[in-house]
Amino acid sequence: MKTIAIIQARMGSSRLPGKILKPLGNYDVLTYVVERCKKMNGVSEVIVATSTLPQDDMVEVWCKNKGVSYFRGSEADVLDRYAQAATKYTPDYVMRVTADCPFVDYELAAQMVETMKEDPADFMSIDGVLPRGLAVELFSYKSLEYIHKNGKEPRHREHVTYYAYEHRNEFSWTSIKANDAIQKPKFRITLDTAEDYELCKRIAEHFEDHPFVTAEEVVNYLKDHPAIAQINAHIEQKPVV
Repeated sequence: MKTIAIIQARMGSSRLPGKILKPLGNYDVLTYVVERCKKMNGVSEVIVATSTLPQDDMVEVWCKNKGVSYFRGSEADVLDRYAQAATKYTPDYVMRVTADCPFVDYELAAQMVETMKEDPADFMSIDGVLPRGLAVELFSYKSLEYIHKNGKEPRHREHVTYYAYEHRNEFSWTSIKANDAIQKPKFRITLDTAEDYELCKRIAEHFEDHPFVTAEEVVNYLKDHPAIAQINAHIEQKPVV
């Protein structure tokens, strides 16, 4: 079973422009994300999918300098960007990751790949509610082709897998149970605002700039330091429209 990870990455952000290349300790946010994806057992290739906008030339330069595979496509039609990025690699499955999640749970991702091998399906769901920023999505390349063809609404094009969740009966599903230790949905471990960035910097500083700190360690740190967790607790996620 060939599985690739495609990281959705662009410099544009209404609330925190340039967030994916902001410094995080001695690295930057995108380095954290890419390196953690490379640590996902069962993932054979990591690709950064960015846009063709001039502002994302910086992402292409970053990828070239780091020797990271990349693809450039539509800024607005993210589903098309994903589908085209995947086509070159002819995978069986695609792991969807977003570049605003520097502490994405690579251990859970590896478990998802292993579970999908044992119980193949179109999509995998996660039993349990995690902090925003830890989870990934795993789905078959055939399903990606299907939603690329059938997802017509703007929300389907902007949010890669949204069509599948609206039309669950058109796909087969399997699931994996998340570790109880990381089921703390009130925490935000993602990067969308200045407050989110401050929290991520605090985490990186506490763990001495260790890109492979586990998601469980990060969650435990926030549980043990409620004042840190409160830095971005008031931030509301943008609704899907």
